[in-house]
Amino acid sequence: MSVQTTTLKNGLRVVSDKLSHVETVTVGAWVDVGSRFEEQPENGLSHMLEHMAFKGTKRRTALDIAEEVENVGGYLNAYTSREHTTYYARLLKEDLELGVDVLGDILQNSTFSEEELERERGVIIQEIGQAEDTPDDVVFDLLQSAAYPAQPMGRPILGTIDLVNGFDRNDLANYMKNHYRAEQMAIVAAGNLDHDEFVNMVSDHFDGLKQTRAAKKQKAVYSGGEKRLERDLEQVNLLFGFDGISFNDPDYYTSQVMSMIYGGGMSSRLFQEVREKRGLVYSVYSYMGSYVDGGTFAVHAGTGPDQVEELVPVIANEFHKMTEYVSDEEVARAVAQIKAGILMSLESTTSRMEQLGRQQMIFGRHVSREEVLDKISRVDVAAVKKCAKRLLTNSRLSLGAIGPLDNLDDHEIISDLY
Repeated sequence: MSVQTTTLKNGLRVVSDKLSHVETVTVGAWVDVGSRFEEQPENGLSHMLEHMAFKGTKRRTALDIAEEVENVGGYLNAYTSREHTTYYARLLKEDLELGVDVLGDILQNSTFSEEELERERGVIIQEIGQAEDTPDDVVFDLLQSAAYPAQPMGRPILGTIDLVNGFDRNDLANYMKNHYRAEQMAIVAAGNLDHDEFVNMVSDHFDGLKQTRAAKKQKAVYSGGEKRLERDLEQVNLLFGFDGISFNDPDYYTSQVMSMIYGGGMSSRLFQEVREKRGLVYSVYSYMGSYVDGGTFAVHAGTGPDQVEELVPVIANEFHKMTEYVSDEEVARAVAQIKAGILMSLESTTSRMEQLGRQQMIFGRHVSREEVLDKISRVDVAAVKKCAKRLLTNSRLSLGAIGPLDNLDDHEIISDLY
């Protein structure tokens, strides 16, 4: 077995996946904290901290951090989600310790200088502006707000311009001190490496972390509802959502197969009916966005204002059909697509690192691909139909919409379609 796990005395998990045939390694620091951990006045702080971690430490300037990694041909990046924050470096195998050193430095010794903070504040405001100018980004935040109103899970990951303008270096330092602790972090790597050597590197470069887990997240409570934003655009972007399925739910893998059949590819029911047969959209797809304690099943479509009235009932009708008829051939095709995606991802050290880290954050353990593939293979027609019926009957519809919305019916009328 190529995956090994060691837990250090302070509770920090060190996980590696050895690939002897490659010349590279990707190392990542995963933190069990994201935007859903934020109080309302903190909204956007997880994301701002992710940016500021690269802007200088007690040992390195922002330029030093970038140059040291890029001088050896490496790549350094990070991202924030609602549940996790991830920092990672992809390097040649002989430069692994440099990556561990840099990650350890930025996550324990960042200085958050006022000059860098003011500069990066402007960058984040530009990022928010860019997102607000992108309708198919805005509609996801609208759906999230409609599905989870007045709670952290429903707020945007980037925060708001007003809040970002108000954060200071003490806010960042305190947030890192309170949330970046050994027991809620995992350092993971995939590629050509030796596990014991990697453990020693992590032990040396992450020795300043406080031990005890401190972060607490508010339980996500799905409510449903709608958020509409009227804009003078060429298209209407729509997201229809339902109370979904968590990573830990027995129906999780079934929901992935169901979503693949319904709207997961060019052979899916939505693509064939809505685009190929009717020509109502360029893009239409479904997805299950799972969390540790819930999720949202959603359908996204972009269409012309004159096609909205026809499109909405077609999408609903195709979902109802899922509860009535699913063929063995459809299930087999969806299972094959999901399996192929998993196996193809194994060819990338970065994908493997992300898989390892995500499993540690969600399950607290490594889940072998054999276990995953076996559970996917067990999904059958009856399970898919039951899962579709569960989603339709146990949830109030959520709706996010942006564009010229004159032809979009009221929420109650659309809800009656489901």
